[in-house]
Amino acid sequence: MVEQSSSEQSTISRCGYVAIVGRPNVGKSTLMNRILGQKLSITSRRPQTTRHQILGIKTEQGTQAIYVDTPGLHKDGGKAINRYMNRAASSALRDVDIVIFIVDRDRWTDEDQAVLEKLQHSRLPVILAVNKTDRIDDKQSLLPQLEQLSEKMAFAEVIPLSAKHGHNVDLLEQQVLKRLPEGIHYFPEEQITDRSSRFLAAELVREKIMRQLGDELPYQITVEIEEFSHDGSVLHISALILVERDGQKRILIGNRGDRIKRIGQEARVDMERLFDTQVMLRLWVKIKRGWSDDERALRTLGYDDIG
Repeated sequence: MVEQSSSEQSTISRCGYVAIVGRPNVGKSTLMNRILGQKLSITSRRPQTTRHQILGIKTEQGTQAIYVDTPGLHKDGGKAINRYMNRAASSALRDVDIVIFIVDRDRWTDEDQAVLEKLQHSRLPVILAVNKTDRIDDKQSLLPQLEQLSEKMAFAEVIPLSAKHGHNVDLLEQQVLKRLPEGIHYFPEEQITDRSSRFLAAELVREKIMRQLGDELPYQITVEIEEFSHDGSVLHISALILVERDGQKRILIGNRGDRIKRIGQEARVDMERLFDTQVMLRLWVKIKRGWSDDERALRTLGYDDIG
């Protein structure tokens, strides 16, 4: 058998899908944004911020890793939107080549166990990413935790890291890249996501709402882009925010409209950075009762993208 030289190996084209899975609020979107070097998936401290599968595409030196950020797998499947998020997360395992299973450094929950049980039946190489290790003062105390986690499954690798600060994320990427299958690239080199600009704009508005309101507003909010058009050097975006009750609308608008104004200002700053142009953003709030538990309403609002 003739071995390939390092120069020959470096010219091999590799491409594959990498699912980032885990329970809600464990750092999946933060990790993907860190890998891509820019903000693509929205983040907040609230669980279940991510509702859709989002592809983040990184092409570098002959390799293309297509990361799939997924909603957190969770036990509350009562409402239609919760069932949708669980389906979106589970379906990501069907057609990927590698899985990154991200967990918290010192907390193992029933939802972590549920994710693990799905992975044990997948027959895919699973890299365990133990997140938020930057918060541990005594690094020696981490070793027993890593050993304990390693016993739960035959992981391809176990990597302690900090998605927020980037510690060991380069090591994680190395382990991913060497496991990508050989093949042609699926996307152009400059493309970073499969999502439309309208989708990304809606997600940025939703992120600012979740960050501004914290626990004041339940999950029954969604954002629909009604206008997305260029007028010279200005991008005009009109976003409709849907809530389910009158009280939610009042909370969202705030005293004399101060809260909705703040949400719009913060979203516009991120949009201008993302789209690299001046943005004129207009926000409206409308009541649509029961949308989050209505399968038909969810489909019309874009919650129908699971393959």
